[in-house]
Amino acid sequence: KDKVFTGRILDMVEKTLESYNDVFADIVNVLLFKGAEKIKEEELKPAVVRSVYKVDQKLREQERDTAKYWKKHNLRISLYGLENETSPEDDVPVRVFGYDGAAYRDQIFYEKGEDGKYRRNTNPRYPVITLVLYFGTKHWNKPTTIYECVADNLDEDMKPFVTNLKINLFEIAFLSDEQVAMFKSDFRIVADYFVQIRKNKNYIPTDTQFGHVKEVLQMMSVLTKDNRFEEAANAAIEGEGVKDMCDVLDYVERRGEERGEKRGEKRGEEQGERRGEMKKAREIAVNLKARGFSNTDIADLIGVEIGIVENWFPGGLAAPQK
Repeated sequence: KDKVFTGRILDMVEKTLESYNDVFADIVNVLLFKGAEKIKEEELKPAVVRSVYKVDQKLREQERDTAKYWKKHNLRISLYGLENETSPEDDVPVRVFGYDGAAYRDQIFYEKGEDGKYRRNTNPRYPVITLVLYFGTKHWNKPTTIYECVADNLDEDMKPFVTNLKINLFEIAFLSDEQVAMFKSDFRIVADYFVQIRKNKNYIPTDTQFGHVKEVLQMMSVLTKDNRFEEAANAAIEGEGVKDMCDVLDYVERRGEERGEKRGEKRGEEQGERRGEMKKAREIAVNLKARGFSNTDIADLIGVEIGIVENWFPGGLAAPQK
């Protein structure tokens, strides 16, 4: 249960940045429309992300990551959904098929008329488009179509009758520099980070200022599994002046130095204690040797390795001068 709860919390954090209309519109405009501002943020409205279906007479729920209606003049033009993946998975086409199918099914609901009779609604139908955002630094190597998902049981003569949905997969770490530059929202910072890590194994920050600082850093923490981004997000919440990725790396470096100093102090204290203990043990060993104890007996009595005692009294020699 704890793992399930934690997973849900991480999913919520991951989706928060993309739920902002400026970020959502930016992602869609760049990835689908080559940067043209076809969708304006004020034209986006929240869409239902949960849908219910029945399996073996039991109701089950499925949930998209993020979804928005694109509306003009109070009419729905289309529905866009975003799905985030940090590693390739086998069943993504099947999941997307389920999300999209549920979104189309929702368009043919029945509504009650003034006469009390239910009729199918006559609103114009609209397309459903799902974008799969993949943040891995190696190419996607899992199915991208329904055909691939069911390949083991799909005969050639069946193919013409099987709907072969193909997911709209975008490998964020493999975007070109020109594509990254098209982003105008905080998503440019996210995309730039993954592109640099993939190409250079290193990240050089820019001074592009955050619009949603907490949400960017929390998303980065989830996607990279690096808690230092979460620490920087907390610092931003506490008003420590984290305004861009340069500030983030400065904060991370400063915190690392502080931890290093504390670890160094602790190691110094521990080493000092060990030296003191060893000095005391040697004094006891000298007294025991003077009383005729063997090296083996001395090692057993003072609790140190025989090699150390033989170092003090090579060849079983008499006790040295203090």
